[in-house]
Amino acid sequence: MSERVNIVKSFYEEVDEEQRLQKSRHGQLEFRTTMEYIHGLVLDRAKILEVGAGTGRYSIALAKEGYEVSAVELLENNLKVLKENGQDLENLQAFQGDALDLSRWEDDTFDLTLVLGPMYHLYEKDQIHKAIDEAIRVTKKEGVIFFAFLSVYAILFNNYLKENLLDGIEENFTDSYEIRHFEEQLFTGYDIVEFEELFTDKEIEYVSTVATDTILELARKRTDFVMSDEDFEAFAKYHLATCEKRELLGSSSHLLYICRKK
Repeated sequence: MSERVNIVKSFYEEVDEEQRLQKSRHGQLEFRTTMEYIHGLVLDRAKILEVGAGTGRYSIALAKEGYEVSAVELLENNLKVLKENGQDLENLQAFQGDALDLSRWEDDTFDLTLVLGPMYHLYEKDQIHKAIDEAIRVTKKEGVIFFAFLSVYAILFNNYLKENLLDGIEENFTDSYEIRHFEEQLFTGYDIVEFEELFTDKEIEYVSTVATDTILELARKRTDFVMSDEDFEAFAKYHLATCEKRELLGSSSHLLYICRKK
């Protein structure tokens, strides 16, 4: 097992990722935003692949809507939960596997490919491009691909602004403030333009870059932060109207790069 897999496995064994998307306000907003864009770009009866499916929050929701869904997940514990939660869904198949190797599927298989976690934990350029290329390969021509990634600036603000600021700067930036990517970070973040430039020579058509949870992850760190259901609905409506604004993207923890295969 690679060091990358060991690091990721150790973290997710201690974290309830399913509850993050369901219980926290930033998780709820991330889920709502992602699903809103899926529904806006993908036709009914689409064939969907989710790479890095975790415990199946998206795969199961999409299968329940009637889509034919294949889910691939790296970690055994997550896969076990996914299979248990989706056991009654005949249109959901789940497999163990890595974003770097989707050879289980032929070229041009899926109408939509979701890569909603793996890019957080890939650090070497060859692996980053391998994951991107594999997702593009298995997607049909004119099919849509979602790549989730993290803002390096939000990582700094959310995790280090209150304390250990020097550690956060040293971990994520060089002395000249170029962005760093290495395994021990666990979660690696990007400048928006830096991530978009990964696709410069790919056979894709750019659709959009979207913030999915804006500043809510930072807000929840306040002990007095409370958001009523009414306020959340108002904020979600505002967010969906502004989530593609370039000037707001870097403040969001989670983002989507959306493209279409040529």
